[in-house]
Amino acid sequence: MYTVLVIDDSPSMRRIIKDMINEIDEFEVVAMAFDAFDAREKIKKYEPDIVTIDINMPKMDGVTFLRNLMRLHPMPAVVISGEGVRGNDIFDDGAVGFISKPEGGESMSSFQGRIKETLLNLTFLLKRYTLKKPKTLIAKKNTTNTIEYKIHPDEVIPSSPARGSGNKLIAIGSSTGGIESLLKVFQKLPSNLPPILITQHIPYGFSNSFAHRLNDHSEVIVAEAKDGILLEKGHAYLAPGNMHLTIVKSGLGFKTKLLDTKKVSQHKPSVDVLYRSVNNMIGSSAMAIIMTGMGDDGMIGMKDMFDNHAYTVAQNEESCVVFGMPAKAIKAGGVKDVVHLDDIAEYIINYAKGKRK
Repeated sequence: MYTVLVIDDSPSMRRIIKDMINEIDEFEVVAMAFDAFDAREKIKKYEPDIVTIDINMPKMDGVTFLRNLMRLHPMPAVVISGEGVRGNDIFDDGAVGFISKPEGGESMSSFQGRIKETLLNLTFLLKRYTLKKPKTLIAKKNTTNTIEYKIHPDEVIPSSPARGSGNKLIAIGSSTGGIESLLKVFQKLPSNLPPILITQHIPYGFSNSFAHRLNDHSEVIVAEAKDGILLEKGHAYLAPGNMHLTIVKSGLGFKTKLLDTKKVSQHKPSVDVLYRSVNNMIGSSAMAIIMTGMGDDGMIGMKDMFDNHAYTVAQNEESCVVFGMPAKAIKAGGVKDVVHLDDIAEYIINYAKGKRK
């Protein structure tokens, strides 16, 4: 059973959509919200598997809410709206489906059929998303609850730092706020760059669509990483939402290797695993960038790279949505330069030209 939050400012439309969704065996509406701020609180309270969003809403329009949702709490979202002209645009904003509200005398049964078809077509994605949803673990006094401990990258990929190989490569790690931040960086990047590897904490099922979104807004060719792809200049490879992204030697170059192992630093994909792999293969010739995100994933790997004389850069507090991961890496002494989000693209371009500020 997949849980749904219905967001619409019209009480009658909320009830209609709720009743129609509840007639689908696999779905249940657990709450309804009348605007974006009400929705925010109910997402926290009910943790739904999917939300439906109207575009025309008071206080904050649905498009702005959708963009904020994808930036701060990415999850499956279907737009149900009369604003049919936005049917294609909302996919760029992160929606996984669009259903136009009835118009031109369309019957309610036809509208219900379109809702049912759209939601059932998304069950493959919802299965992946719900499997990856974090479960809240509460430690109680005098209980035997088992809490998942934090796994060090050594358990998945032992440290074996390489000397400078001469091969330039850029490794980027990000989490909360990273989706919009990465878009801002990639919009400024030219095509003639060394290969770029990206680990963004994102639910499986969303990584491929996000890779396409980056690709559509950049001269760099961006794709979700597959196993065994030879790294090429002018290309970027995004870790799938359920696999660690690493690289291995292949002839005179390198190719991707995906690892389906334990979570590292509480994440899979893990930024620490990416950095560790790049440090083992590329060494001091590499560049590592750590961007906005909660927690400390990437701290260990970036410190390893810094100690091996790789070029390490962190996003500054002012431009971060959450100054967690960069702050931890800076505190650990693993960062050479701390820069504003608006300047990260320039630092990448300079590195490609052989300059390290």
